[in-house]
Parts: sequence; C-alpha cells; structure tokens
Amino acid sequence: MTARFDAVGLVVSDMAASVTFYRRLGLAFPEGAEDQPHAEAGLPGGIRLMLDTEETVRSFHPAWRPPAGGGRHSLALRCDTPGEVDALYEELTGAGCHGELKPWDAVWGQRYAVVNDPDGNGVDLFAPLSASGQ
Repeated sequence: MTARFDAVGLVVSDMAASVTFYRRLGLAFPEGAEDQPHAEAGLPGGIRLMLDTEETVRSFHPAWRPPAGGGRHSLALRCDTPGEVDALYEELTGAGCHGELKPWDAVWGQRYAVVNDPDGNGVDLFAPLSASGQ
C-alpha cells in the first residue's frame, strides 16, 4: 500500500470570508460554497484545497480547539511575474487582508510577499526575478 498526497485541509472560522479570499487568488470554489460547512477547490495536478468550518471539525472531534499563537505553515502561490506579486498583494491588502510581509526582491531570486487569510494562515506569493525561473 502507498499513500498519496491528495489535499491540504484548513479549518476556518468564517467560510464565506475564506472562500472569498481564496477565490481572489484564483481558486475555483463551486457556487454556494461560502454557505457550506465543507468546501473544496481543485488545484493543478489533482490536489485539492479543502476548507472546513470549526463547527464541522467539532462535529466529529468534539475536543478540537483552534491552536493558540501563530501558525507554523503557509500556502505558496507562484505568480507569473514579479509585477503580479505586487498587484496581487495590493489587491488583497486593499480588500482588507492583513499584509504580513510587503513584496521584496529576496536574495534567493524571487519577488516574495506574504498575506494572511481570514484565519491568519500565511499565504506566500512569489515569482522568479529572472526569466529562467526558480
């Protein structure tokens, strides 16, 4: 038997806010997903991003509580150009999302920025600085 990586799951406090945030990043959640206790969007390569409300998780794991303090993970989204990193960062922060790290030219050769989703999960935005890509 071999396990295969299939999905990333996030527990969310507000499904509508989270679906709206990830739709701004280009993820195709189905119509009406913002009103559901569980939502999924397909990602390239067949991986899925799954969102579950806190209530949904407690329905099968009653002792579950949100973690205290900062997160230890982030999602990373590759943009086509450095300018797209800047534009997407401005769009998201202009819509009220928290900008954790403004766009900058990282020493490892990427235009790089971090925004937080509505639950404080880090979302890295990056693009190669050179045409050869990284």
